[in-house]
Amino acid sequence: MLAGAPAAISRPTPLYLVDASLYVFRAWHSIPDEFQDAQGWPTNAVHGFARFLLDLLEREDPQHITIAFDEALDSCFRHALYPAYKGNRTPAPDALRRQFAHCKALCAALGLSVLAHRDYEADDLIGSALHSVRAHGLRGVIVSADKDLSQLLLEHDEQWDYARNLRWGMDGVKARHGVHAHQIADYLALCGDAIDNIPGVTGIGAKSAAVLLAHFGSWMPCWSASTRSRSCACAARRRWPRACASNASTRCCGVSSPPSHSTRRWR
Repeated sequence: MLAGAPAAISRPTPLYLVDASLYVFRAWHSIPDEFQDAQGWPTNAVHGFARFLLDLLEREDPQHITIAFDEALDSCFRHALYPAYKGNRTPAPDALRRQFAHCKALCAALGLSVLAHRDYEADDLIGSALHSVRAHGLRGVIVSADKDLSQLLLEHDEQWDYARNLRWGMDGVKARHGVHAHQIADYLALCGDAIDNIPGVTGIGAKSAAVLLAHFGSWMPCWSASTRSRSCACAARRRWPRACASNASTRCCGVSSPPSHSTRRWR
């Protein structure tokens, strides 16, 4: 290092947290089902996911990596909070469910840490793993394009849209969505999220949601302000149930996992 040059900033060792379901679904929809197993079941999603995973491992050579799967395709606790949650999606066919099992088996065969839970989504498992490993001095690299996961980012963490090779940290969330990372759940509750069938508040879009959160900080003060005048109170009461969908947008960080499950070294 040159004399007088600033010392390099050392960042914590990364734990790669892979949102596996995103890449399984992507392969399922993009690769023809010309690949089949011995029983005649399609394996296109397994083939595409394996290519993605092996490319990631070769490219990053990670010390720590955890693969999270959505096992709660129709049994997630959010359905009790908000029955219409993801109600716009058709049930996963047996051929796809079978391939999810094969993808998990592939990860296990490679010696990778695998997370899956019947009551929690991959997002929750990623959030919980990230929360726990920070105490061990690790930072998170979330491999997913899902904007829900941006709410988990703290200093040194990254989110990586692998297909587009775009990376951003906590400060980059505002540049992408107009709100801070910790406001993402409230942002989606206000403007809605069509992917998860969260309708949002009537009359509030992405830009106005960002403006409101910049002023009030969270959606609760927005609600309080809207009920202070008699003229706004009735409309606000009609909109209130939709804003409650914020609970469905919030990722959990308290799902228990086996001790050191996410901190163990892969290599």
